[in-house]
Amino acid sequence: MPDQDINITNSRGLDAVVSGLSVTPRPAVRWVDETRAQVTSVQVLRGTMACDIDRLLEATGGDVEVATNMIVFEDAEVDTERYGLLLRETSRIWVNARGEQVYKVTNWEVHYRPDGQETQRHPKQVSEGNVSAEIPLRWTGRTVPRAKALRRFVFSGTVQLVHTNGLTYDFLFEMARDLEAQDALMLLGAGPKGNEPLIFRRGGLPYRGFLEGRTAGSKYMLLLHLSSLELRQPSPEDLPPES
Repeated sequence: MPDQDINITNSRGLDAVVSGLSVTPRPAVRWVDETRAQVTSVQVLRGTMACDIDRLLEATGGDVEVATNMIVFEDAEVDTERYGLLLRETSRIWVNARGEQVYKVTNWEVHYRPDGQETQRHPKQVSEGNVSAEIPLRWTGRTVPRAKALRRFVFSGTVQLVHTNGLTYDFLFEMARDLEAQDALMLLGAGPKGNEPLIFRRGGLPYRGFLEGRTAGSKYMLLLHLSSLELRQPSPEDLPPES
């Protein structure tokens, strides 16, 4: 998640724009080659659409045995001119069943019950980012004890809030000290009423935001934990029938 500005209020309703930094743990293992140089990941072209199984079946009139023999004896699935090329600056496109690029695509959002039954279907709405919008993120007044939050929510990311000057240092330090005294996480909300999820970029996933504070002398750490999944015990009607 890229670093960005975050507009946020404190418990007294005062707001300020601070910086949000991604919290990425350092890898415990460092991969190097035989010369002890750092190994990096690359994208390699595995194949082209002209050589995929659908094109081979189309060329053989749907005869699976003939297509299989072409793969075994002729390496028909390998584009010898392009196979293994390193890919750089790629872009994702949409294609139809014939492999032709399409431009007008409607994404559908489908909701399912725990038993797999579809409950709702509608065109997906592209959400706009709201963490750095004119309306700041608000304290909801709802807190969750740290121990309970770890058992109830699945956290998929963390953003550290940091000050940009002396005024925002006092602003954030006070927030961290208050939360640490409560030994709880404060639920943050977006929108005019503070009841909307947090969205960091256009089209991004909506998150619940939980603010945690820690202090040590004049130092502080203010962490915004992000969750899009809550662990709940299913009700009897959500359970699949016994066989």
